[in-house]
Amino acid sequence: MHAASELPGPTGRRPDRTASRALLGERLVLARLLQPEQLDQALTLQKRWKSRFGDVILAHRWMGAMQFYQSLAEHFGLDYVNLIEQPPEVWYEPDMLQDYTQRLALPWRMQNDQLVVAVADPCKEFFDWAHEVWGPDVLFVGTSKYDILWTLQSTAEPQLTHQALTLLEDNAPEHSARRVITTGQVHWFYALASLLLLALVLYPVPALITLNLLITLGFLATFGFKWLLVWYGARHNIDIKVSEEELRQLDDEELPTYTVLVPMYNEPEVLPVLVGALRRLDYPASKLDIKLVLEQDDHRTIEAAKALKLEAIFEIIRVPPSQPRTKPKACNYALRFARGELVTIYDAEDQPEPGQLKRAVVAFRRAAPDVACVQARLNYYNAHENWLTRMFALEYTLWFDFYLPALEHLRVPIPLGGTSNHFRLAVLRKIHAWDPYNVTEDADLGVRLVQNGYRVSVVNSTTLEEANVSIPNWIRQRSRWFKGYMQTWLVHMRNPWHLYRSTGLKGFLGFQFFIGGGFVTALIAPLLWLMFAAWLIAGTRMFDVVFPPALVYLSLLNLLLGNGFFIYMTLVAGFKRNYFSLTPYALTVPFYWLLNSVGAYKGLWQLISKPFYWEKTVHGISKHMAAERKAAFRQ
Repeated sequence: MHAASELPGPTGRRPDRTASRALLGERLVLARLLQPEQLDQALTLQKRWKSRFGDVILAHRWMGAMQFYQSLAEHFGLDYVNLIEQPPEVWYEPDMLQDYTQRLALPWRMQNDQLVVAVADPCKEFFDWAHEVWGPDVLFVGTSKYDILWTLQSTAEPQLTHQALTLLEDNAPEHSARRVITTGQVHWFYALASLLLLALVLYPVPALITLNLLITLGFLATFGFKWLLVWYGARHNIDIKVSEEELRQLDDEELPTYTVLVPMYNEPEVLPVLVGALRRLDYPASKLDIKLVLEQDDHRTIEAAKALKLEAIFEIIRVPPSQPRTKPKACNYALRFARGELVTIYDAEDQPEPGQLKRAVVAFRRAAPDVACVQARLNYYNAHENWLTRMFALEYTLWFDFYLPALEHLRVPIPLGGTSNHFRLAVLRKIHAWDPYNVTEDADLGVRLVQNGYRVSVVNSTTLEEANVSIPNWIRQRSRWFKGYMQTWLVHMRNPWHLYRSTGLKGFLGFQFFIGGGFVTALIAPLLWLMFAAWLIAGTRMFDVVFPPALVYLSLLNLLLGNGFFIYMTLVAGFKRNYFSLTPYALTVPFYWLLNSVGAYKGLWQLISKPFYWEKTVHGISKHMAAERKAAFRQ
């Protein structure tokens, strides 16, 4: 650190160690910044929640943040500094960035060869820590939490961006999707293609029959595995079920601080609805650490957030432009500012059940220590809007109510959903968070957790989302999902032996059939349907040579079993959620899966042409959104 010229204004001081934060409320009442009844309520909540007094009053917007932080600094005998107007003049240690965000402090300037530190949360514990780090002669000024966060984002932007992009690649390059396909994989694909081409030249008919047989058996194995998942999901209580009685027995003072990340881009219209849903969360407000993760150049959404005059539990994290511009990159950036013990992600259109955070806390307490993530279910509040939303709702019910719990029971890597997954923050940081180059970052993360010895469980709580009402918009979203599944398969198959050893035989095979089989069947199915249609309509016998009788019967079994299975299981999914009015639409599942194939081919093309491009899904286009916005503004 270097000395700076002396400037007029706030100066560093030694804190008044006799000051008690317990008397701060009386000071605010005497200054007429807080009403006596507000003080009484704040003290009651402080005791019940076991939170800091300031966090309680700011969470309820009983006074302005700047007034509070100025009064807090004065209470400890410190001058107050506005870091926006008087930014730090000394460079801080980059390795201590996590300490600065957690303790809300930052080196500010040199004063007569003594370091002055700006602090937003003065207390005895902080002063003791500061003296250990910077020595007994360190001086202090007060500032606000928002000044600290804004200054860190401004001055540490290059470092934060670099880490958000490269942390996984630098520490575990074998799990980074930045390299789409490795040299070894290219050699394997060329070898297999050459072998197939040679077989077709030398023995064309046997080669085509063998290829046809492998494809048919692959489809059969994929259908069989999903049938097994549905059987387990329907017959066993696999997920962690948290009762209402357990929620009532929770002691608020023992609840941990909870960080909520909400990545958004160009979505000012849905912001009021989202904020309303987050305000309804049944969790001590002073223990909520909500980050609105917005792109720095997304001025419309940033201004919309400012206009809402949000409580202190909300913070805006501005992510500077860099490539790739993806959701996981933004979440990695914001994660450096997280102060919670647990962390979850919600999307812009999400409406989580009010008690979901508490359910996740109970689930973690009941789970084994190796459970690093608890996934809540997803479904849709506009399920009845049109055919597409009905099919989407039925598909998600099948996915979250049957597939995922069964995958957990069988110890198969779970491809997490993109939202409402709850993590132990320490574990998330330990495995280097999300891959910024994978466009289905949570599917990859679910596999990576298992490979690192952790487990994922499912909890009985649901988050409602807005189902896509537009087929082009749906295909944009689905193509990104398929592209991400292809990325995930390529990354984790770089070393198949390691995947096998880290996940076991069931995990390895489950990964092949659920992740790999998902996009492979979607890519191949249209070709088989075209062949079947040509044979059925035109009566052509050109395919007879590659379809000996036994293979014909097996292929027809596949056709009937596959479509019949998905129709039947979609019916079962509808009954489980009491979606009785949706169940007739299960008969149209084959047309829905045809759309999946369109998305798969688009995803494959994008994997080749622009692998890290984030195909944006437009939210807020449902006819229900206008009513949701009105309800949000009435709160």
